[in-house]
Amino acid sequence: MTKTVTSRYDVVEHLRTPEEMAAYLDACLDEAHGDTALVVRALGNIARAIGMTQVARDAGLSRGSLYKAFSGDRHPGFDTIVKVIEALGLRLRVEAAMKD
Repeated sequence: MTKTVTSRYDVVEHLRTPEEMAAYLDACLDEAHGDTALVVRALGNIARAIGMTQVARDAGLSRGSLYKAFSGDRHPGFDTIVKVIEALGLRLRVEAAMKD
C-alpha cells in the first residue's frame, strides 16, 4: 500500500487577486457570527498574501505591530483594522441584514 503524502493547507496560497481577497474576507464576515477572531485572522491572512512589510508601510504601521495585531493573541483596535483594510486595497460596505 502506498502512503498518501499531504501538505498543510494555507489559504494565503490561494489569495492572488484583489477579488479573491475581497471574496474571502466577505465569506469570513458572513460566517463570523460575532467571532471577531475569525475576521482578524482573515485580515492577517490577506496581509500575508500581499506581504506584511508592504501592508505595514501602506497602513503607516510598523511591521512588528502589524504581526502582533494579527497574531491571534490580541484584538486590534478598529482604527488599525480600518488602516489595514485600506492598505489592502479593500473597502468595507454595509447593507441591511435580512431578518429570518
